[in-house]
Amino acid sequence: MSDEEAPKSAYELALERLRRKDREEGVEERPLTDEQRARIADVRRVYDARLAEREILHQGELRKVRELEERDKLEEQYRRERERLAGERDRKIEELRRRD
Repeated sequence: MSDEEAPKSAYELALERLRRKDREEGVEERPLTDEQRARIADVRRVYDARLAEREILHQGELRKVRELEERDKLEEQYRRERERLAGERDRKIEELRRRD
């Protein structure tokens, strides 16, 4: 049985569907340059560090709070901050991917 005939995982099938959809929509697949990979890795490292820092600060804030309402408020702020940072990270990575 060749590789082409071997059963495919759900992941492989999903990737095939996405690639086919991209081709139909005219989206070209370009490999990343080494410079793009390095910059993307840098962006990920910076945002991983920011998220880790925010986690440490959040845990410290939670230790000081006794009231449930205040804890809920801190949790909500922390969740929004994580979403904001993740969104920034993803936007920067997408910008780097689109550059020539």
